[in-house]
Amino acid sequence: MIEILIADDHVLFREGLKRILKRESDLAVIAEATNGREVIDRVKQKQPDIVLLDISMPGESGLEVLEALKRDFAKVKVLILSMHPEDRFASRAFKMGALGYITKESAVEELVQAIRKIVSGGRYVSPAFAEKLASDLSMARDKLPHERLSNREFQIMRLIAAGKKIHTIAEELSLSRNSINTYRMRILEKMEVQSNAELTRYAIENKLIE
Repeated sequence: MIEILIADDHVLFREGLKRILKRESDLAVIAEATNGREVIDRVKQKQPDIVLLDISMPGESGLEVLEALKRDFAKVKVLILSMHPEDRFASRAFKMGALGYITKESAVEELVQAIRKIVSGGRYVSPAFAEKLASDLSMARDKLPHERLSNREFQIMRLIAAGKKIHTIAEELSLSRNSINTYRMRILEKMEVQSNAELTRYAIENKLIE
């Protein structure tokens, strides 16, 4: 039997989910929660196999609750239920430890399938979002490293590659030195280089600086 906790502050939505799940002989709702604090308490008390977690709840957001669950109850699996489209929050939710993400609009069609796949050790994304992820990965592979940068990152990359010091760039752009250092680390990571020297070499080879 797969034991489930439903975390959502809308009673009508919870009742709708329970009606869907009652049709399945191997699924059982053992607890409900309406806010983040209750989710943590119910998980501690009931130890469900999976939490159906709404992103938008009173108090702590669903993503904050997700972070706490993965920190304190690592074995509990989490399926995000959200009114927000997948392209808004799904990637972030997966990075934080969620194993599935479905919109509330698609819950009727996808809920049972998603629960079973997650509990059996898999991850669940809708076919539409899976296609988007594949497209994004393909586009990312086709991009040159500097094309991955935001406009501000590109601006700072060119200044660093031109040999300007951090404090000079900070003054020129009216930003703090810490901000410029943060941008620098992000630029090196996105462009997959290890040092300012490599950055300069890349910029020269690609005619990004004179």
